[in-house]
Formats: sequence, C-alpha cells, structure tokens
Amino acid sequence: MITAIVLISADVHHIPETAQAVAEIPGVTEVYSCAGDVDLIAKLRVRDHEQIAEVVTNQINRISGVTHTATHIAFRSYASADTEATFSLGE
Repeated sequence: MITAIVLISADVHHIPETAQAVAEIPGVTEVYSCAGDVDLIAKLRVRDHEQIAEVVTNQINRISGVTHTATHIAFRSYASADTEATFSLGE
C-alpha cells in the first residue's frame, strides 16, 4: 500500500462540507481540518500511484470548495513505539 498526504486549500465558507466530501472518497482514510497554511489534510492509502492520480486529480480536485492541492507521497512510516525500539537496540 502507498500512503499519500494531500494538503488541501478550500473555500473558507465551505470547509466542513468540503472535508466531508473528501472523507467519502474511497482510498481516503482520514481528513483533518487544521490551522496554518492549509485548510484540510487528507491521508490516502491506495495500492498504486495510478490510484493517487485518480483520487487527487479526478475526485478531490473536482469537489466544490477545493481551491488547491499539494500531494506528498510517504516513503516510510514511523510511530513512537518504532522510534523507541530503534534507539533502545543493544540495551
């Protein structure tokens, strides 16, 4: 599986509706409303790069209220338990 993070700028008057529409797309596992440079952050889990293109280009970008997206593909995942295990090797 490939994980991608999509930063979404949205029309401020329609953020909740836009977030819900993004969340309903197959392949989108989480959507966060946040403060900062972007309005929403969506996490995608898909089988291949073609699905990322399909989800972002043909679905997220076509949602009313979405004004801009930037997609980042994850190479590796780290969790606090993973990090602790890495630094405690040999103890």
